[in-house]
Amino acid sequence: MTRLPSDSLAFALLAASRAVAAVIGGRTPESALARVELAARPAAMDLAYTTLRDFGRGDFLLGRLVERPPGSPEVRALLLVALARLERRPEDAHTIVDQAVRAAGRLEGGRYRGFANAVLRNFLRRRDALLAAADADDVANLRHPRWWLDRLRAQYPADWRGIALAGNMRPPMALRVNPRRADIEGCLAELAAAGIAARALDGAAILLERPIPVDRLPGFAEGRVSVQDQGAQRAAALLDAKDGMRVLDACAAPGGKTAHILERADAELLALEADADRAGRIHENLARLGLSAQVRVADCRNLAAWWDGRPFDRILADAPCSASGVARRHPDIKWLRRPGDIAGFARVQAEILDALWQTLAPGGRMLYATCSLFAGENGDRIAGFMARHADAGRAPTGGENNEWQLTPDAEHDGFYYALLEKRP
Repeated sequence: MTRLPSDSLAFALLAASRAVAAVIGGRTPESALARVELAARPAAMDLAYTTLRDFGRGDFLLGRLVERPPGSPEVRALLLVALARLERRPEDAHTIVDQAVRAAGRLEGGRYRGFANAVLRNFLRRRDALLAAADADDVANLRHPRWWLDRLRAQYPADWRGIALAGNMRPPMALRVNPRRADIEGCLAELAAAGIAARALDGAAILLERPIPVDRLPGFAEGRVSVQDQGAQRAAALLDAKDGMRVLDACAAPGGKTAHILERADAELLALEADADRAGRIHENLARLGLSAQVRVADCRNLAAWWDGRPFDRILADAPCSASGVARRHPDIKWLRRPGDIAGFARVQAEILDALWQTLAPGGRMLYATCSLFAGENGDRIAGFMARHADAGRAPTGGENNEWQLTPDAEHDGFYYALLEKRP
């Protein structure tokens, strides 16, 4: 069988379908995309991520085009990828169907070629009615699982639809300027000279008009800028570490917040990360920026494994969470998460808070952070923590009730922050 040309749409559709099939099978798409040859990977990734953002819609449409999904997860995934493409590119319908059928010829011995052709042409014949039906269904229209939408509706009754829609947008690309090596004005001038449209945001953030590969960023290799969402950049400012302070970043990989703290203050910083491979990325980021910290591989909950008994003045507890606030960057999250996962994350978050509190100096501050939208991982965790610890008070964050819940928009992702102070 002749190999599909790697620059063809059929090749990209097939590669994307394997990534989507991985998610259908309960796995993340990264390993499937990593096997795609480098030159073809961006096109395959774009198709796969678009399909995963739209998964609830595509599954709705496919359910009305076939009596039951095809037995092969890859064939099902290929149809989902093709349907997402057809909805966005109706002017290219003939080419998309032709290339999708060619791709189907590479699956299951080619026995699904006719089936794929029939399903996609049926969609084109019924397009208007099918899309109208999808628009009338919350899961299909808002492209999130129903349990997820139910949580958003309960927590954000006035804004839940807008939050869901923002979670389907392509994520923004923001830069953090390293004040030790550059300034906002100089970086904006460098970007403009390179033909990259950008504007300044609050703090040390710059928002690019559209995302670009990191290797095209002026000053990145030299450590003048880093890629970091504007919402994530709020952590270092809220923690407000000062020169000479002893600081702990308890769940530190890949090191963006660690580096930001050190860009702002000459602190004695310990960065912990439970995963050895991810801890290596902290070293890489610090080296590029000309910064230094002690990096240790350890679970922050196991104090005996890493704490020397000296208290910290500042602690960043950037806890593991559902990542519901950054799902547009990793759209597989929406479909891999289950409702029961939230309770599991909440248990770990409570264990982290209780353990780290023991290491905080009286008068010190601990910033609790997640990239979640769900109160079960955010405000509820802080309320429970304060009920357990009489010496805990809230320090001001500038947000309502001294909490800061950011929801996704055109400038930043979703994050939660609460700043706790240990009473002497």
